[in-house]
Amino acid sequence: QVQLVESGGGLVQAGGSLRLSCAASGRTFSSYAMGWFRQAPGKEREIVAAISRSSSITYYVDSVKGRFTISRDNAKSTGYLQMNSLKPEDTAVYYCAASNLVSFIATARSEYDYWGQGTQVTVSS
Repeated sequence: QVQLVESGGGLVQAGGSLRLSCAASGRTFSSYAMGWFRQAPGKEREIVAAISRSSSITYYVDSVKGRFTISRDNAKSTGYLQMNSLKPEDTAVYYCAASNLVSFIATARSEYDYWGQGTQVTVSS
């Protein structure tokens, strides 16, 4: 098993930046594909970005392409989501997730078996 703890959320003005971190403990972090999801009030939880175990493959939802960057440091057992040019519609609780169920990259919620507790990101206009 792996335990995940997110940090780095907060309140930022539109156009600003935040960097989310996801610290993993337990089983070797590099054994898991990783992803970031978000859930806004009244909406379904959606994939934001995903990354393979070796960082060779990444995925972004169209709404964040060119603004967000997913990365990971397996030596530090930590994943990151750099968010630039933030918009009010990015406001949500952001969750990191780990998957031991896929060979390369996971983009569906059902493909993830471990989740963090979430961190709030609020973007003011």
